[in-house]
Amino acid sequence: MSSLDREDKGMPFLLKYENVAWYEDGEVRILDRRVFPTKKKFVHCTDYVEVIQAIRDMVTQSAGPYTAVGMGMALAAYQSKDKPKKEQIAFLKKASIELGNARPTTANRYRQITNRAFNVGTSAIEAGKNASLAIFEDTIESMNRRYSLMQKVGNNLVELFPDGSGILTQCYGETIIGTMIRAARKANKTFRIFNAETRPFLQGARLTSSCFVEAGFETTLVTDNMTNFILERGDIDFYTSAADSISMDGNIANKIGTKQIAILANRVGVPYFVTGIPDLDKENKEAITIEYRDPQQVLNLMGQRIALDGVKAIYPAFDVTPPELIGAIVTDRGVFSPYDLRRYLESGEKEEFY
Repeated sequence: MSSLDREDKGMPFLLKYENVAWYEDGEVRILDRRVFPTKKKFVHCTDYVEVIQAIRDMVTQSAGPYTAVGMGMALAAYQSKDKPKKEQIAFLKKASIELGNARPTTANRYRQITNRAFNVGTSAIEAGKNASLAIFEDTIESMNRRYSLMQKVGNNLVELFPDGSGILTQCYGETIIGTMIRAARKANKTFRIFNAETRPFLQGARLTSSCFVEAGFETTLVTDNMTNFILERGDIDFYTSAADSISMDGNIANKIGTKQIAILANRVGVPYFVTGIPDLDKENKEAITIEYRDPQQVLNLMGQRIALDGVKAIYPAFDVTPPELIGAIVTDRGVFSPYDLRRYLESGEKEEFY
């Protein structure tokens, strides 16, 4: 597939490539999801270190950093283009390590992208070619692969839902949301979407609900502490979320609060379907690192302090949901029990798509 071909056709605004992260002329432009949809504002980075900071500051999140680290590598190649070849390669190596560890829970996925970008850039440097362009084009190809592979996941997920189902989401699942929308349109299905708001950055309210309402779905926002009420009232037929990490023993890490919704859904008999690709390099839940973020991000909401000085806070970014609370894990290769992810490997090696 040529880098001129793109897999973002029919995707919501948030999932268009240029609106995730984009490298051009010595700059990486990243849509600031912290203020969307109130503002459509971009953060402009002229140093790859600024890309790292943007990721850590949640300018972009979910699968957004997968693109941002690739574009950051293109920027690093641009920053070092006037150095001798050996120094260019050393600079690019340093950038690949630092960008690849921008956040701990998903660092294994980031490193797949930055390591590949390093190899692509090194080959270009040694051949006397434009390393920034080579890495940029490789990042577009990575996005194409990810969108294409996740479309298979979206298709498999939509097949599970009868037309008119009530579906509860958690946080912002990014690519799966876009591919779910495209799959539903193709199958002529519609859903009633309920989005948990997702404190403290309100990704469900600002990002997920924006995508679904833009696509024409009946979209209802609920605060995080309303989920039990709507589950017990019978509004919800299925609960679904993406996963930032899926260990091979069937544990999944996702945005903090995912587990408590799974507990509530399990209590009333609402199945929970997780979407994603198993992390073959994470044997069990002990391999999942939980990131703890700045507690100030809990004490403030959209720039407004919401608690008195002296009040403490805690902010674990993710929690781990065990397999007994998961109805199925929906992948590109089909639907699997969380207790039997080894079967995912029976149809071949995991595809490279990050």
